[in-house]
Amino acid sequence: MSAANEAGPPRVSRRSLLYAATAAMGAAGVVAAAWPFIDQLNPDAAIRASGDVIDVDLAGLQPGEPRVLRWHNLPITVVRRTAAMVDSLRDATRLARMIDAKSEKRQQPAYAANGHRSIDPAVSVLVGVCIYCGCRPQFRAEVSPPDDGPGGYLCLCCASHFDAAGRAHLGPAQYNLPVPPYEIATPARLVIGRNRSDPLFTLDAIERL
Repeated sequence: MSAANEAGPPRVSRRSLLYAATAAMGAAGVVAAAWPFIDQLNPDAAIRASGDVIDVDLAGLQPGEPRVLRWHNLPITVVRRTAAMVDSLRDATRLARMIDAKSEKRQQPAYAANGHRSIDPAVSVLVGVCIYCGCRPQFRAEVSPPDDGPGGYLCLCCASHFDAAGRAHLGPAQYNLPVPPYEIATPARLVIGRNRSDPLFTLDAIERL
């Protein structure tokens, strides 16, 4: 038997063991430090729920009541308009004050480029973000001075005023509040994020957001 075979398997030095242990601990530390970042890449249930398509139950929505939801991290305000709100949208005096009364700017899909900026005159769906300063305009069910009409919006940050259809008419805002892509699936159910009537309209199609 040779001397090499008599020596047996090579021994691992204490220094090598220390190097290996240190490397293993370092790798574990890197994984532990990176895990919060990796975990952020996996959206939670609340974020997934505000994704591409969300359902809105209209059955319990009372006249004059706003409901705010999250869609693509944007506040979407859904309002069941009262008869007075719908009538105010046709008021000639107020229409003369509107910056974009005919919705000629691409702030809404084609099916909402009308006098009430919606599919159903009784249901308003708007992106609740002021297109001038980025704040959330406050919905007001009642008329308040200056006479915006019932169901208007006021941005408390820049003092921009919008009517019940989200049309700008006073203050620095020069664009109407955007209308997101949506459709009414049933009289009691609205779907935000899907619009078979104008499939080319997306958030990217909005002129100012």
